[in-house]
Amino acid sequence: MKIDHLMQRIRLGEDSTLELKKLLVRDDGKTIEPHPDGLSDELAALANAKGGLIILGVDDKSRTITGIALAHLDRVEAWLTALCNDRIKPPLDVVTHHVELPDGHGAMQPVIVVEVPQSLWVHQSANGYFRRVGHAKRELPPDALARLFQQRSQARIIRFEEQAVPRCHFDDLDALLLRRFIKPDQGDVLTQLGRLHLLEQSDGEPHPTVAGVLLCTPQPARWLPSVEILAVAYAGTRNHPNEQIDAQDIQGPLDRQILDAFHFVRRNMQTVARKPLGRVDYPQYHLGAVFEAIVNAVAHRDYSMHAQRIRLFMFRDRLEIHSPGVLPNTLSLDSMSRLSVPRNEILASLLSRYYPVDDPSLGKGYLMDRRGFGVEMILRESEALSGQRPLYEVISDLELCLTLYAQDLSALTEAVSKPA
Repeated sequence: MKIDHLMQRIRLGEDSTLELKKLLVRDDGKTIEPHPDGLSDELAALANAKGGLIILGVDDKSRTITGIALAHLDRVEAWLTALCNDRIKPPLDVVTHHVELPDGHGAMQPVIVVEVPQSLWVHQSANGYFRRVGHAKRELPPDALARLFQQRSQARIIRFEEQAVPRCHFDDLDALLLRRFIKPDQGDVLTQLGRLHLLEQSDGEPHPTVAGVLLCTPQPARWLPSVEILAVAYAGTRNHPNEQIDAQDIQGPLDRQILDAFHFVRRNMQTVARKPLGRVDYPQYHLGAVFEAIVNAVAHRDYSMHAQRIRLFMFRDRLEIHSPGVLPNTLSLDSMSRLSVPRNEILASLLSRYYPVDDPSLGKGYLMDRRGFGVEMILRESEALSGQRPLYEVISDLELCLTLYAQDLSALTEAVSKPA
């Protein structure tokens, strides 16, 4: 391990992937501090988040190297191994490194650096379920814990979108919204809807699934709170109420939300027109990329996150789309332009087969592109228009934010305003 890098991180203090612990071995050689229960919580919290390092032998308050007596290193190593196996369920595999770091007087002191990987599993420690947030552990509330179990496939559970919605019944589905899914020669209605995972048998009767509610009810928020898009347009470059020029709470079935959000952007963005040899429009954003970005936000958001909604903010120089939920486990910000791993496979499949797009200017036949090239197109076309590459960010392990930068129309505006 690079000592200079470790020392630099220690000087800067704890963060979301670094925990410092002063370690004491009492005179009897059997009592070790910190208490193993507390340390098990810290280890599991890192594993349940993005992973990180715990350095044993560093005071977290003063950030000074206190070290571990050389004679006690093996004892502490065995204590740590037992802790990871006995106080964390399922047992946590860590990697340890014995290194020497200089204390305040320049003397080299032994410490143990514990590498905690992001786990494929959800780990319970001595005092419950925790996750690292910032520089501290936080106990996971039931809804966040359920989402984490689902994301990491701790058990063979059905996807959230396939779960039946108990308070919703078949009669709550809208007949007109159902028509696109019903084929006259493919069996009775209930069988067809069940085959598409829009209905699920529960307690002896058919209940719409989450996907069924999202696609086939006029107001999904009646059963799934906050299933909507908050769209706000600002005159300036900051999120300030005094600069707000338009706002809309976009509700309804998902296809209607996609179209209404797209029309909101088109209504509020600037477009310069020139007519030297016929009218030519110069928009702030590539409309195909905007449409694809909205479809992705709606299709791939985490619908299990209670009280979270998609937020669309338009500013003078950029468009931001915030979608609840982080990337699926197999994706990263670097790989998402090359891989297609839908969070909601049922929604993605239905949107790509049953929802044709009538606008040829958008360059697609259905709402979803089954080839999985949507992100690549967003990046390519937006950068070609504005000269700035769109930015994807994961914010606080809670949402994915896409920023599309506007084309600078100032030069074109001046040219149009000049008299011929």
